[in-house]
Amino acid sequence: MTDQAIAAPWDDVLPETDRAVFDAAGWGRPAGFGERPAVLVVDVNYNFCGDRPEPILKSIERWRYSCGEVAWTEGIPAIQRVLNAARAKRLPVIYTTSPRREDGFDLGVWMDKSYRSDDPVDVVGHRGNDIVDAICPFPGDLFIEKRKPSAFFGTTLVSHLTHLRADSLIVMGSTTSGCVRASAVDAVSYDFRVVIPQEAVFDRSVLSHKVSLLDIHMKYADVTTTSSVLAYLEGLETGLFDAVFPPFANALAAQPS
Repeated sequence: MTDQAIAAPWDDVLPETDRAVFDAAGWGRPAGFGERPAVLVVDVNYNFCGDRPEPILKSIERWRYSCGEVAWTEGIPAIQRVLNAARAKRLPVIYTTSPRREDGFDLGVWMDKSYRSDDPVDVVGHRGNDIVDAICPFPGDLFIEKRKPSAFFGTTLVSHLTHLRADSLIVMGSTTSGCVRASAVDAVSYDFRVVIPQEAVFDRSVLSHKVSLLDIHMKYADVTTTSSVLAYLEGLETGLFDAVFPPFANALAAQPS
């Protein structure tokens, strides 16, 4: 599904032998968009973005999870564009964030993988868990608090999507190799089609970002451009979910023009 005129994010790191293997095995066929998409915005909070566009090594001095300036210069603007188009069509928008107990118990063994696990940047009530103001939720949007990488693990997300009769997800956010990837794979495991606009996801590691998008596109979901997603949204009927999700329609109607 990646636009033919635009290089895929992984083109410069994919060995020719690997490319030949994927082609011979038939991987990477576009699955296509769904008919009733919801939008999932994964962990675009201050913990993962920092609080300003600045070089990543500077940002992680204060926000150890931060992806640095790529969140602000590319990811958040692309997310804004998709959200504006989705809201115009009155699609359900679902946000996630990951608050923690102050003692870190609910992190479980995840704490074992960082030397800075004791940094107080993601506990309940800390600003780090807040969705960045530039794409903050509207009244009526759905909100998932998760404790593990996937937005599905131990949450009500499947129940919400089933009730909405959604058949697909547009997934955006951070990090590409972590919570975005885990959420996308779980979504496909529940038989939801997934599309990821490549400019609207970001990571603290350039290599992890590229390789994760490659894996996702070859085996699980479609990685495409933000422009392709916007064109798809433009062609959707407005108000597909109004009958089953009136809170969103009512909240949108109440927004000042």
